[in-house]
Amino acid sequence: MKKYTKIVSWWLLLQVLLLAGCQSDDSGNNVTPEPDGSELFVSAEVKTTVPKTVLQGLALTAGYGQFVSLIKYDVAFYKFTYKTTYKNNPINVSGLLAIPQNTPGPPALLSAQHGTMFADADAPSNFPASFTGFELFAATGYVTIIPDFIGYGVSKEIFHPYYDQKLSALSVVDMLKATKYYLKSQNIAINNNLFLVGYSEGGYVTMAAQKEIETNPDHKLTLTAVAAGAGGYDLTGMLSGIAATSSYANPAFLAFIIQAYNTTYDWKRPLTDFFQEPYASKIPTLLDGSKNIDAINQELTTSPTALFNPTFYTNLTNPAGETALKKALTDNSFLDWVPKSPTRLYHGTADESVFYQTSETTFNRFKAAGATNVEFIPIPGGMHRTSIAPMMADALPWIESLNK
Repeated sequence: MKKYTKIVSWWLLLQVLLLAGCQSDDSGNNVTPEPDGSELFVSAEVKTTVPKTVLQGLALTAGYGQFVSLIKYDVAFYKFTYKTTYKNNPINVSGLLAIPQNTPGPPALLSAQHGTMFADADAPSNFPASFTGFELFAATGYVTIIPDFIGYGVSKEIFHPYYDQKLSALSVVDMLKATKYYLKSQNIAINNNLFLVGYSEGGYVTMAAQKEIETNPDHKLTLTAVAAGAGGYDLTGMLSGIAATSSYANPAFLAFIIQAYNTTYDWKRPLTDFFQEPYASKIPTLLDGSKNIDAINQELTTSPTALFNPTFYTNLTNPAGETALKKALTDNSFLDWVPKSPTRLYHGTADESVFYQTSETTFNRFKAAGATNVEFIPIPGGMHRTSIAPMMADALPWIESLNK
């Protein structure tokens, strides 16, 4: 009898433990809790609170003087760590969370995507040692996140998956969801508006995140508006342009994307397949995170015919050559999707790095496919480094007009 009682007791204990691990709906059926961002959140480490006067001075120093009058709030900055997915595995990644202080009402949430970075030290989560300029959005009254992207910050041991559409998108979307959970847990109210802004690689990542949000309702995110500048949205068009030019101003970009694809997609090809010596042997060290773009460019050549392996260079224009690379570029371009949210594309007409035509052809394709909410704003004479300020001068008032 004692033995029977002991068995029954263990059985009851097991049932209690099993029930404790499940939630039930009103009908008694076991249900899985809805994801709420808590599964993505890791930590939010307080870095500093910067007075608005200091941010105004920073804006002036960085060439954003036109924004000084719009900077109204002190900002609290956090190193934000969260989870995303890389090669089907969860990893920790990081970014910067910036919260304006003492706003008169709940602010909107804005995700800002930075341009191509080569040096680990430039990761947004290293603020105040690093500065992207997008931090100023918080000082104008937006809860602002700036993802580091995979390969920077806490994930710097991974080679950055440059111009991979899905990984780019999820690094933004997962930070948005983790941030919304964290803000709710801290009783920090935000309104229902959500904006995306980005420039250069960040323009591409912004569009990738927009596509992911608009085509996947499971994320439960709704965009208010999107501003994207000078992104390589049409990578196949970019390839054609590079193959046809005798000089390319920023060869660091070419080394970066080929090394990224070679790593991200596990091609494991020797770099001599793509580049001539002495460049092939230099590239791993040049892209080790210790150098900025100018230092890398100095070690390469602006002549594609001198940079690339002759067979590889010939195959760029051969329909039967380099099929894996061309497929990757096609898969990561925006060729079969049309934005739904209000969207503005910006591009400098004299951009020497990400050709103006990539935005022009992308916009024309969007319009031909029936897009009604997309505008294209050329920046006359704008080069790659000079066009971000004019873009922001137009984008911020537009975003303000929609933040109602």
